[in-house]
Parts: sequence; C-alpha cells; structure tokens
Amino acid sequence: METKKKNSSLLQLMEKYPDEVSARKYFECLRWENGIICPHCESRKRVYIYDDGRLYKCSECLKQFTVKIGTIFEGSALPLRKWLLAIYIEGSHKKGISSIQLAKDLGVTQKSAWFMLHRIRFALDNGSILKGVVEADESYFGGKDSNKHKIKKLKGSKKSVVVGAVERGGNVKALKVRFVGEDAVKFVVDNVERGSVLMTDEARHYTKICEKGFRHGSINHSGGKYVNGVIHTNTIEGFWSHLKRGINGIQHHVSDKHLQKYINVYSYRWNTREMTDFDRFEMTMKNLTGRLTYKELIGKE
Repeated sequence: METKKKNSSLLQLMEKYPDEVSARKYFECLRWENGIICPHCESRKRVYIYDDGRLYKCSECLKQFTVKIGTIFEGSALPLRKWLLAIYIEGSHKKGISSIQLAKDLGVTQKSAWFMLHRIRFALDNGSILKGVVEADESYFGGKDSNKHKIKKLKGSKKSVVVGAVERGGNVKALKVRFVGEDAVKFVVDNVERGSVLMTDEARHYTKICEKGFRHGSINHSGGKYVNGVIHTNTIEGFWSHLKRGINGIQHHVSDKHLQKYINVYSYRWNTREMTDFDRFEMTMKNLTGRLTYKELIGKE
C-alpha cells in the first residue's frame, strides 16, 4: 500500500488520485492502515489477493470481499473517485451542498446525489460525552405557520422538536425528540458528564436537573434577560442559528423523517471546525463503516 501524502485542496486530491485504481488504493490505505481485516468475520489472519488487485479472499471464512464491503460504498455502482469528490465537497462547504448542485458537479442524477449525501450523513460520528460548562436548549423546525399551505394549517401540522447541548469552546450534540420535557432531560443525562455545569433558560423541566448530578444555572429569557455573568445560552443559540440558516439556504425544506441526518452533518462540521478541509475529509474517510440501503432510507419509520 502506498504512503499517504497530505493534500490541501480538492484539485490536489484529484491530481493525486486521477483514476479508479489510485482512488481504491488510497481508501485501502486509510481503512486498513493497521492491516487488512475481513469484513465478514473480522479475522486478521492471512488474506489472499486476486490478480486484479481489487478482490480479496479470507483464509478463515473463505469469503470474498473488496474494500467497499461493510462501508457506505457497498452496492454502489458509482466510481469511488466520485465518492471522494462528494465527501470532500460536503465536508468543506460550511453549509453543505444541495443534491441538485452535487448532481451537476459529479455528472450524476439528482436521485443518486441525494442518496450519496444521505449515505455520508449516515456514517458521521458526532463525538463523545460533553463535559465542563455545557449549554442546553431546545429548538423547533418546520417553518412558520403563516407560510404554510391552508391544508396543512387545517390539519394542524406540528413542528419537529430538537434538543441540543454544547460545550463552551467544544463540541455540540443534538437530537430530534418527540416531547420537550422528559426527553430533553434524558438527552442531557445521556450526553453530558455528571458534575458538569449546565446552563439553560428558565424551562421548568430543567429545575430538578441538580438531583441528577449536575450543577445548574438558568437565565430568564421571558423576562428579557439573556446574560447574567457567565450564565447564558448564547453558544447553543448560535448553533441553532447556523443550522437553520444552512437548511433554509441550501436544502430549503427538510422532512421530519430525515431531519436527524441533517442535524448530524451540521453538528459534525461544528465539531471539526478547527480542522482543515482535508483533515476533516480524511477523518471522515476513515470512519465510513456501515451500510445504508435505498430501501431503508425511503422506508417508513
């Protein structure tokens, strides 16, 4: 396997991996940095390589595989080189890219580009447990009622509820939930380290959070106060603003079914904001395990 060389732009990436063979070898180098692992039985024992250099066979389970098996690329007929382009573009654009624009850039159908973007979002990891001074808040997605069609107004369409938490100067995590109260508290308990200082607004469901092992400070937004010394939720409010501006400006509309995937990718970009575009791209390329089929994507929840 070849030695990796750092790239600093999309053009350099494409120049270094100009064809499918070089793109495949690059991905093999990233995925199997510490040796080839069979994706079927996870054996590290001897692996046979076929003459084409693409196909492998495990000496333990005797099954064949390629580097794509067990990743988001499995089952895709698109060239791996186009996948590299898609992953780099999605990660380097601050607000992401629409499937329509990506389809034009890659020369694929809008349907294929939409599926590619959802596969990429499916594989993203949004970090570990939050700690220290953490701000928590909820936000609502679904557009203004005044802008909705009269049929949706009559049906009483509901907005999606998202609860989020962010370390000051650190990472953010966010989750679409069914209800604000108990679901918001459960999200905090599951994702914030005990002993952390939790900053929230005056929402009643956070009043007993101290009983669960957190120190708590709150600011009364309804009373017109937004900062009281170190007590505020300005950081998480900034994330909500970034997320909504991105969705409204790029995707324009996101269904409740797929909202969590968009939350994941915006959280991922926030959490890797200190990285260069290529470092973010390479970290993503190293963590593309798991397969999302089109049937699973469009199926009912």
